[in-house]
Amino acid sequence: MCGITGWIDRNQDLTPYRPIVEDMTQTLAPRGPDAKGIWQSPHAILGHRRLIVIDPTGGNQPMIRRRGDETFVLVYNGELYNTPELRAELISRGYTYQGHSDTEVLLTAYMEWGAKCVEKLNGIFAFAVWNDKEESLFLARDRFGVKPLFYTLRDGSFIFGSELKALLAHPMVRPEVDAEGLAEIFALGPSRTPGHGVFRNIAEVKPGYCLLFKDNLIHTKRYWVLESKEHTDDLETTTAKVRQLLEDSIRRQLVADVPVCTLLSGGLDSSALTALAATVFKEEGRGPLHTFSIDYEGNDRHFQASHFEPTADGPYINLVSDRYKTIHHHIKIATDKLAEALIPATLARDLPGMADIDSSLLLFCREIKKEATVAQSGECADEVFGGYPWYRDEDAFNANTFPWLRGFDRRKQIFSAELLDYIKPEEYIRRRYEETIAEVPRLPGEDPIEARRREIFYLNFNWFMATLLERKDRMSMATGLEIRVPFCDHHLVEYVWNIPWHMKTCGGREKGILRRALSGVLPDKILYRRKSPYPKTHNPAYLAIVREQLLQILHDSSSPLLPLVNLTALQNMLQAGGEVFDRPWFGQLMKGPQLFAFLIQVDTWLREYKISVI
Repeated sequence: MCGITGWIDRNQDLTPYRPIVEDMTQTLAPRGPDAKGIWQSPHAILGHRRLIVIDPTGGNQPMIRRRGDETFVLVYNGELYNTPELRAELISRGYTYQGHSDTEVLLTAYMEWGAKCVEKLNGIFAFAVWNDKEESLFLARDRFGVKPLFYTLRDGSFIFGSELKALLAHPMVRPEVDAEGLAEIFALGPSRTPGHGVFRNIAEVKPGYCLLFKDNLIHTKRYWVLESKEHTDDLETTTAKVRQLLEDSIRRQLVADVPVCTLLSGGLDSSALTALAATVFKEEGRGPLHTFSIDYEGNDRHFQASHFEPTADGPYINLVSDRYKTIHHHIKIATDKLAEALIPATLARDLPGMADIDSSLLLFCREIKKEATVAQSGECADEVFGGYPWYRDEDAFNANTFPWLRGFDRRKQIFSAELLDYIKPEEYIRRRYEETIAEVPRLPGEDPIEARRREIFYLNFNWFMATLLERKDRMSMATGLEIRVPFCDHHLVEYVWNIPWHMKTCGGREKGILRRALSGVLPDKILYRRKSPYPKTHNPAYLAIVREQLLQILHDSSSPLLPLVNLTALQNMLQAGGEVFDRPWFGQLMKGPQLFAFLIQVDTWLREYKISVI
């Protein structure tokens, strides 16, 4: 994985401005701690930071290749999992290769097929190719947006980067936020509208889209979309196909020239990855697989079972690790460190995020990085197979809004009247919801209930899953760790998308078809374990820490947070310890600690980025 950035301008000579792009590139150093590179021509400067995963000597970037009087320059962030097939096809078309990196294959794929090359790619990617003869820049992003790519057009200058911080390092890009940007934070957050960059006039290449900047014009095109069609396979065939697609995805995503591990929570999804990855390791003689889990200081004493978190992970982790003889690493996060990491987590995301759900992952990834450079995660299985409660809860299923934003009235009580009047959150949420529903690929003649389930799945892919993938990318890449997501393989998703609900829930269980596909792979205790989400701290000391931090912010008359909150309501909540705010929020139970931590992140963001609200 890597970080990419660049500046294109046909109207001026950029030669003197190399230091600006060097500064932009340097902001991405955590994404690429192993190497850096800059390429420059009069009208284009491209920057790259590299995390070495494959072909240490042959994959340096920016990568340059010439054909006749044309020069192509590539900067690329990602991994291609079908590199061998693409290389073989391109060799048959006359291309030769110096190394075995996917970077070289991607560049020649673009030279051969142009924009259509993205249709052939299986992987996670965000890349840019400059054609020096045409003076054109082509950008593309993977189908689910696993890898980020932001851009802006300012007075003829096209500026892009893997993260918002790279764009904000350019003197032409100011940290301005308008009503839409604030609505993204306070109404939809931590979700973001696909393609929305929060900061004024900054956009993001949407998942499954490509972009061409040429003659000072931006042309965007959607190259991939889910297709709804009749599922004709019977249960046995469907089960076998799911198993085969998952095994293929996991195997492809284990390829690396650096240590690879898996994240193991003892749940169905991470256990499946671990079991199948360990099998591949054994077949290939790669030695024991390393696995990692997270827990928190004091949770052994303070864990409280709930509807959202019914069981602790420990016994299930040990069961899987013992069964597959992995070398397991139990990472325990200290309470004070969890609170301290709220600030670097905000800086990693460039936005307020998921509070301690972010900061804990950041700390977790730092520890993993000490032993491995690549990890596989079970992220996205719940979105793909329908594991969340709103697929089954009648009120959530029928809610005419995003299921995870139900009850927004309780959330908005902490915001000031001025903020609510400025961003009009209910109207904004409604507009974004209706835009998404209008995009759903329909199946003519489908039963109305099945059609609604398809809507819920589509909402999940475009919003909930996108948010979790953003979190995973920013927190991991801030530590130089690459995390791969085999459940996001587009062949698997395309197939499961059309499996009818009665098959998806065969056996009367959520994700029933996945459990059936894994029968014989996992112990029954894992196979039929109830879903338990990413763990959070139950230690009351955490509440005390974030409560005190927020009180200090509210007592600081210079805090930029103050105009945005209802001070009376928030002080009452602080006095009550947050118990008055206890409701499902973004798939988990948001209590006082998470709310207080979120507001700390908002204050950090406003201060550190010197946000101007316009």
